[in-house]
Amino acid sequence: MKRYTTAILIAFVFALTLFAPAASAQPVCGSHNSITASLEKSYSEAPVAIGLTLDGGVVEVYSSSEGTWTMVITQPTGLTCLIAAGKDWENLPKSELISGTEI
Repeated sequence: MKRYTTAILIAFVFALTLFAPAASAQPVCGSHNSITASLEKSYSEAPVAIGLTLDGGVVEVYSSSEGTWTMVITQPTGLTCLIAAGKDWENLPKSELISGTEI
């Protein structure tokens, strides 16, 4: 009986690890100054775009000359969080942009 109980316990723990959320699912947040300084220091990223959300947040895109990019959001409370990152960022020519269009 003890052997079956141990086997069931091991199977249960293994099943829990399959359905546990990934550690990367946790957002990376901090002060605006620390997040942006880290982007500059670690990736040589600088701001290239900025916009306001309907609830008063500020969304910023940072990119580097190597094509890496990071999108951050700063909540009205001041907390800044990374929301996306990637590579191969390209700035569009201004002639392809539509300025002041409401979504």
